[in-house]
Amino acid sequence: MPNMSLKKNPMPEQEPGLRAANFKEVALGYTREIAMEEADRCLSCKHAPCVSGCPVGVPIPSFISKIKEGDFQAAYEIIRTQNGLPAICGRVCPQETQCESKCVRGIKGEPVGIGRLERFAADWAMNEGDVSAETAPKNGKRAAVVGSGPAGLTCAADLARAGWDVTVYEALHTPGGVLMYGIPEFRLPKKLVQKEIDNIRALGVKIVTNAVVGRAMTIDELLNDDKFDAVFVGSGAGLPNFQRIPGESLCGVYSANEFLTRINLMKAYTFPQADTPVKVGQRVAVIGGGNVAMDAARCAKRLGAEVSIVYRRSEKEMPARAEEVHHAKEEGINFLMLTNPTAIKGDENGFVSAMTCVKMELGEPDARGRRRPVVIEGSEFDLPVETVIVAIGNSPNPLIKKTTPDLPTETWGGITTDDMGRCGKPHVYAGGDAVTGAATVILAMGAGKKAAKAIQEDHPAE
Repeated sequence: MPNMSLKKNPMPEQEPGLRAANFKEVALGYTREIAMEEADRCLSCKHAPCVSGCPVGVPIPSFISKIKEGDFQAAYEIIRTQNGLPAICGRVCPQETQCESKCVRGIKGEPVGIGRLERFAADWAMNEGDVSAETAPKNGKRAAVVGSGPAGLTCAADLARAGWDVTVYEALHTPGGVLMYGIPEFRLPKKLVQKEIDNIRALGVKIVTNAVVGRAMTIDELLNDDKFDAVFVGSGAGLPNFQRIPGESLCGVYSANEFLTRINLMKAYTFPQADTPVKVGQRVAVIGGGNVAMDAARCAKRLGAEVSIVYRRSEKEMPARAEEVHHAKEEGINFLMLTNPTAIKGDENGFVSAMTCVKMELGEPDARGRRRPVVIEGSEFDLPVETVIVAIGNSPNPLIKKTTPDLPTETWGGITTDDMGRCGKPHVYAGGDAVTGAATVILAMGAGKKAAKAIQEDHPAE
């Protein structure tokens, strides 16, 4: 008989007061015993509704049944057939709105902890099992992948397993994209990301760093001069958006991209051991309500600041994962809901000293169904801060668009593709945030998988 407990097994975590002062991983992971107990909550539904909620189509009941049996290696291998980054997805995927939202157990209780079980299987394989994967014989086909984030790595891995010769071009000095520079150490340890990248390298994928496509080479040069059969563009959405309010050029104003890159990739939290400092001061305001805003706020808190999230809607409308909001509150982050910045003030030396805000109320729904915030007249006030972090979204970098004139793009900058990542420009494909704008890791991976399939269909081995 399955375990009919209405609640999933809690995730062991660092105590909030302790973790708010360090960058060690917050969630500690299931033990073997907890994982098997949680797996036993799965009903192994024949129609597997959970799989329909997974953007990469992991056969969820199959891998969970192996955990029930204690065959953790088999569980990992089942996951790996569809997901090349399982240890990462088990940590950062929004399972509550994807696979777990379809779980039958969620009708009268909490769904099975699918993400937690995926993480357990991947961690076990990395620490105690075998993470190697077989590849098909080389078929003579060559692909270039622009960007080593989740979309690019997934596309590269799928093509390599199919026998393609794949080269990934990464603009930064370390591969991983947003997995390395955007997600904090306490949510996604960088050593783990490196292990996943090493697994992809072991498939024969070559990764060239410090290679800015659009500067060092163009898409057309990759196709015509380097003779690649196909190019996949997974360059992400690394161009930060700003509110365009007065004072955004003052010292102490960061985009979330810059702040998190300094913290994560350059390990600024270890300064002066690391070469890259980061200034936070005593009080920090983070503008935004998504996962990136939560990440920036929790990093600033760990650097010793008093931190406030400033969001123009109510908590109900926040796009951040409920788990991230919960963790931020536990760690002492302040939440100023229905509040919108209108200006940033500076002192005589050009450093941030305060942020002027107005209070809001919710009016009629906008095009996406969220109630539109409306200013409450006479509600203006100043919030004393030394640092402002702007986390209101990102857009694709226009560099590839500018250097590839015949690449179809949307008016807002995203690359135009069909459902399989075909761009309309022969032999060029795209996916992830470069197409959709900033989204989730797993959606980018799903796009990378689709593009890899399209590339193989369009360029069959001779």
